[in-house]
Amino acid sequence: ENLQQLLEKHKLILRGPNISESVAKSAKKKLKMLLSTFMFCLTELGVWLAMKASELYSRQEDDIFMWDKMDISGERVVQAFSLDAVKVFSAFMPSDPQWSVCNDLAASMKSGYLTSKVICLVETLLEYRETEALRCIVFVERIVTSIVIRSLLNELLPLYINWKTEYTAGNNSRLQSQSRKEQNAIIEEFRKGTVNIIIATSMLEEGLDVQSCNLVIRFDPSATVCSFIQSRGRARMPNSDFILMVKRDDPSAIARVKNYIDSGSTMRQECLTHSDIPCEPLGNTMHGEPWYQVESTGAIVTLRSSVALLYFYCSRLPSDSYYKPYPYFSPDEELGICTLHLPNSCPIKTINVEGNTKLLKQLACLEACKKLHQVGALTDNLVPDMVEEERDAKELGSEPYIDEHAKYFPPELIGSCRKESKTHYHCYLIELKANFQYDVQLQEVVLAVHERLDDDIEKVNLDLDVDRGKIIVGIKHIGYISLDSEQVALCRRFQITLFRLLLDHKLDKLYEEDNQSSEKIDSSIFNYLLLPTIGSPHNTSIDWKCITSVTYPENSSKDEHNNCSRNGGNGPRMHTKNGSACRCMLDNSLVCTPHNGVVYCVNGSLDGFNGNTYLELKDGESITYKNYYKRTHGIDLQFERQTLLNAKRIFTVHNFLQRCRISSAKESRNTTYELPPELCLIIMSPISISTFYSFSFLPSIMHRIESMLLASSLKSMPLDHCPQNVVIPTLTVLEAITTKKCQENIHLESLETLGDSFLKYAVSQQLFKTHQNRHEGLLSLKREKLIRNTTLCKLGCDRKITGFIRNEPFDPKTWIIPGTNHTLQNELFSSTKKIYINGSRKIKGKTVADVAEALIGAFLSAGGEIPALSFIAWLGIDVDFVSIPYTRGLFLKPELHVNIGHLESILNYSFKDVSLLVEALTHGSYMRPEIPGCYQRLEFLGDAVLDYIITVHLYQENPSLSPGLLTDLRSASVNNDCYANSAVKAGLHKHILHLSPELHRHINTALSNFDEINSKSTFGWESETTYPKVLGDVIESLAGAIFVDSGHNKEIVFQSLRPLLEPLVTLETLRLHPVRELNELCQREHFNFQKLVTKLNGLVYATIEVEARGVVHKETRSAADKDTAKRLACKDVLKSLKEGVFA
Repeated sequence: ENLQQLLEKHKLILRGPNISESVAKSAKKKLKMLLSTFMFCLTELGVWLAMKASELYSRQEDDIFMWDKMDISGERVVQAFSLDAVKVFSAFMPSDPQWSVCNDLAASMKSGYLTSKVICLVETLLEYRETEALRCIVFVERIVTSIVIRSLLNELLPLYINWKTEYTAGNNSRLQSQSRKEQNAIIEEFRKGTVNIIIATSMLEEGLDVQSCNLVIRFDPSATVCSFIQSRGRARMPNSDFILMVKRDDPSAIARVKNYIDSGSTMRQECLTHSDIPCEPLGNTMHGEPWYQVESTGAIVTLRSSVALLYFYCSRLPSDSYYKPYPYFSPDEELGICTLHLPNSCPIKTINVEGNTKLLKQLACLEACKKLHQVGALTDNLVPDMVEEERDAKELGSEPYIDEHAKYFPPELIGSCRKESKTHYHCYLIELKANFQYDVQLQEVVLAVHERLDDDIEKVNLDLDVDRGKIIVGIKHIGYISLDSEQVALCRRFQITLFRLLLDHKLDKLYEEDNQSSEKIDSSIFNYLLLPTIGSPHNTSIDWKCITSVTYPENSSKDEHNNCSRNGGNGPRMHTKNGSACRCMLDNSLVCTPHNGVVYCVNGSLDGFNGNTYLELKDGESITYKNYYKRTHGIDLQFERQTLLNAKRIFTVHNFLQRCRISSAKESRNTTYELPPELCLIIMSPISISTFYSFSFLPSIMHRIESMLLASSLKSMPLDHCPQNVVIPTLTVLEAITTKKCQENIHLESLETLGDSFLKYAVSQQLFKTHQNRHEGLLSLKREKLIRNTTLCKLGCDRKITGFIRNEPFDPKTWIIPGTNHTLQNELFSSTKKIYINGSRKIKGKTVADVAEALIGAFLSAGGEIPALSFIAWLGIDVDFVSIPYTRGLFLKPELHVNIGHLESILNYSFKDVSLLVEALTHGSYMRPEIPGCYQRLEFLGDAVLDYIITVHLYQENPSLSPGLLTDLRSASVNNDCYANSAVKAGLHKHILHLSPELHRHINTALSNFDEINSKSTFGWESETTYPKVLGDVIESLAGAIFVDSGHNKEIVFQSLRPLLEPLVTLETLRLHPVRELNELCQREHFNFQKLVTKLNGLVYATIEVEARGVVHKETRSAADKDTAKRLACKDVLKSLKEGVFA
């Protein structure tokens, strides 16, 4: 009676002048439903649980009845009714603050606080206190029952035993609806035993398989035999119990239960009897029940199962924390008709049916399922399209990846060992210029190859990092040369000897190479020549005298040197380990001192220095060279009066491509040695020290040339399929296939970022226009499936991109000396192009995906969108920019919903189709028949468009950006907080169409801190306020709307939205994300880093702890979500570190 009076009181309030008729009508319907719910709880569960139910509804923050035409005023009346109901029930409760309904259950039942049915459930559960590892499911009919009983059991059971209770609510409930993720988490806890009791509705009757479930209780009786059998089947453990709670004074209920039990036995017997008899075809009805069958698969949905299927379908539609999609029914029992309204993201908006008034909702659901299948929203297996898409994506992602891949070598540098009378070579001059002073001069070198190289090779401006500065390398084609077989053999011998000594500093392997000179006829080897030069820069020729140095002493005739001294030479002859040699042959030679096995380059003689000359040791002692060698090496100099030789140790070959290479103290010293000639074994002569110095850089230079040639081969394949005649610089492709691990001054990160944004944009616009009836969730899943790393990795492997990837630093020790007996396999890279395999290496799948994106970026940056699209198509992703009209539901009088003129002035854009503007501002909760859509699809498109145009802007504005910084700029610019801040600054939050009180509250909270935030220069993650994601979504949806309305004109989108997004992040204002900055700092400084994330009272608490140099820096911050809490905590720890450790 009190509740009825309360209902009339609030109905009277709804007659107020400020409440519209439609709002009042909707609110009255809700009040009636609430009254019915409270009365049910009062009679079935008791006063105390009825009070708990009213408390639940009074603080329900989400819009429980989102479909109805409600506004804030109507919602307040409904909430006030629940609050007043709490007061009504509280009046029947004892006033003693120490009183608890759990203190005396018998007294609580006698006073009506709990019903006998609830007490029976509690007592039944307590009978199982001794059961080890209880797993119990209690089935109830209503969601509200599951929630309030969970509340009671969690308050009562801990007094007796340490059991935890949870509830599960299906998506067809508007009361504290749980996501599938939340439901799965509860079920997983149930499996593990951290949850002992689940209070569940019929949603758990099917499909839940927990082998350890040992108790099932039916709190409310089963509605059907099927429900009875399914719920009983949840008790999976042997010797488990199934308990039915039935009123002893309800004979019809007892009879129904007996019938269920008998039916189960009958069905079991019938199954055994007819197991071998084939089924007859189904008729148009199943036991008088309408149904719909898919002909191709035989899948069936019945009148009864259609309700659950429709709610399941709606649960897989896109949602957010402010809105859960579900169907809404408008039945008219007098006329026998029902209109079913489906969410805006559904391809079908309304379903109208007529028929039996008791079956109207079920008929509408069955018809909806039929229509949804016909438009493809339900698959041929009658499951939501999202389910099968997710399953397909999971299957594709589970394919095994083999990380061992071939390593390619360019065919331009490969030749045959076949001996020919004349071999023709293209000659390239490798110019070396130092930006520093050094007493050893650089020499130009000739690269001789069998075929003309890619023109881009001559555009290489390579800087080598050496210990004294930089060496600038230039390459140019200078003509042709023909060599006979003897000359070729001599050149090969020269470069093999020279490089072997430079790489190993030992003679052992040099003699091994000499003994293996019998080459395999017709085998493919590294057959190019690197030759020393002589002459001026404008008149260069090959230094054959130097090349013949490898034949010493055959190239040195005694008669030839008889007149050396008389002709101004350096005579006289000197005694060496080889015997007597002319001084001129020693002055430019490579020697070895056998007593210590060291190889030296001799660069002249030291007049005035001989064995009797004194040298000063490190400890200050002075000693003659003769005595030094006697004491140190036990050698008696026989020719102590011979002039000593001026020598340097042979140069060490390094990876001079490595950026910021740290030179050792040994190689930095400009150390010279004074050598007695009699201790020297001449290996090569005449050859200058400049030749050795210059040739020490050639392995690094040739590695870069090899890489350039590979990049040239790779780019030629997609270009063959490109409709435009475009030029893609080889160096750009090289950058795209070079990973950070190579430690060079180029790597793929910037191009990868650019390519990633373009691929996302290209695929998004393709899906948007080709799947116009599909919701954002499905589009996002399809996009993810196409552009995720596993897909790109597979496509990259299929196109053999892996062989071209450079994922390790150049190691000169593994460099293969041209002309050595090292054979290669070859394979067809395409139907017309051959490539060679030089071993294998391991490459991570993500690296392959990154390179694929970087190559897209390379084609985009160098050639534009058409070549980039061509590369994507060559890769195996079908996209184009062909315009297709955007068709959707008809918007009635869009100008009535938003201030079009004002919004167009904010955006500096006039819409041709203003309904796009309305759609871009409509949140999913705003479900009105005159607005048949929401912003989700436009947000999906606009997200990709904005990401792409901002990334391109940043790339073009910073042409000399170092790799990696573009990624940081993009991350700081393209994020929801930046967009949300722009939306609030422009006042767009005032124009968002929604019916979510929680979103309204969240926006107001953000606005209350906006002035303080806006007074600072913040870029995304610097803000300490958590914005509703909806605010950022609206910027993206507006970008999508302008993009569609302008005929896919990205420049117009940027011109329109750039003023809202200003100031854009620049290199000067860039701030790294605090989480990333702290992680990198801890890795660099080897600090101990720990984090802990917990949840309490709806807030997430993140604790970050860093131990730095004996001091612990620990901060805890809370926020509505985990990411914000971690960001704020990391920001505080960084501040503490900078003020303490790095002050």
